[in-house]
Amino acid sequence: MPHIIEINDLSDPALDVFARLTQAQLRSRLEPEKGVFIAESPKVIARALDAGLLPLSLLMERRKIEGPAQEILARCPADTPVYTADRDILTALTGYQLTRGVLAAFHRPALPGVEVLCRDARRVAVLENIVDSTNIGAIFRSAAALHIDAVLVTPSCCDPLCRRAVRVSMGTVFQVPWTRIGAEPADWPIAGLARLKALGFKTAALALTDRSVSIDDPALMAEPRLALVLGTEGDGLTADTIAHCDYTARIPMSHGVDSLNVAAASAVAFWQLRARD
Repeated sequence: MPHIIEINDLSDPALDVFARLTQAQLRSRLEPEKGVFIAESPKVIARALDAGLLPLSLLMERRKIEGPAQEILARCPADTPVYTADRDILTALTGYQLTRGVLAAFHRPALPGVEVLCRDARRVAVLENIVDSTNIGAIFRSAAALHIDAVLVTPSCCDPLCRRAVRVSMGTVFQVPWTRIGAEPADWPIAGLARLKALGFKTAALALTDRSVSIDDPALMAEPRLALVLGTEGDGLTADTIAHCDYTARIPMSHGVDSLNVAAASAVAFWQLRARD
């Protein structure tokens, strides 16, 4: 059983990771090997454990220790600190009510290279500059459910391991392999699309243009290796990205609706364009 610690001092530096560090500080861009992310709720934490990640510490309501958190506590190393208190104290500490009453801090895993990640992939999703963490989480959940082998995020994209994205994904961010395609904004789109082409992928930009084809286009569906490129909320994909992709694909609409939210569009496209044996 991990080490249970009653919270007596809300200013304890050991609690900073749960209450006082910004997402940028947690991510530690300058020292990624020290980066941390937060997983929220027993189910999400269990999926992180399933992926081989070990928690640095946990924060939970006292009543969860013998309740819903029992199973995950049994899977944690014996020396893992578990900070606990009643709900009102934890809300005062974090500034919000804990989802399912449990948080866990984990070291960020090392990200694989694009070439390694995509070596055996047939369908990958590329997320260009998507900034809303809820959309990122929802896209990962659809990717896990709808046969996407890997996800690539561009340098300006929201962090898939930010707390809200992890929670909305229901932990599927630990099930779908992902990495960043480039470290700097200049690495996308030209250089990034060239890397995908070198790996044997055709690229399909999801956008509304005069040259777009329907997502049920037979040639598009039959591509052996396909990267589906989805753009940021509002503006969509950049003109450079669309111009350098092999296809521009659209989801047929009715009732004068011109587009779907990017998370909803991803689910439709992932299902329609899944690899078929």
